[in-house]
Amino acid sequence: MEIILLLHNIRSTYNVGAILRTAEGLGVDQVICSGYTPSPLDPNCLPHIADKVSRQIEKTSLGAEKYIPTSWADDPKKVLKRFKEDGYQIIGLENRIDDGRKFTLGSPTLLSRLKDKAVLILGEEVYGIDKTLYDYIDLFIEIPMQGVKESFNVSVAAGIALFALKTAV
Repeated sequence: MEIILLLHNIRSTYNVGAILRTAEGLGVDQVICSGYTPSPLDPNCLPHIADKVSRQIEKTSLGAEKYIPTSWADDPKKVLKRFKEDGYQIIGLENRIDDGRKFTLGSPTLLSRLKDKAVLILGEEVYGIDKTLYDYIDLFIEIPMQGVKESFNVSVAAGIALFALKTAV
């Protein structure tokens, strides 16, 4: 499965670095950052801040940022619209939502709906995907939780979701 990651409003440089490392290891084709996701590629980022952000991302990515194509998008809606027009399925990783488009990872129903190329959206660590992006999403995936906690850290969730998607199709 060809997968592109859209990191929208991820707050932590360390989460971004961990996601890049996981994405590179699982063969993600590209990563796009948007919103307030920390990225040295953000055109509004001052040079001394970009250096600091780069160092923090590199701390957890361990150099993976050098091997995975990464870009910046000012308008994630335009990006999603373009990928949709190119035949990509838009998937949101989300939990705690009541939406008919939500499927549990590993369920046969989800497996029958997956296409061979997708954009996976990861949202803000506490509040999830920006609701303004919901109209672009074809389906949501949810990681089944068995413990008391309601969710995983976004970088851990990214690894679980990416592995499940890469091995599903």
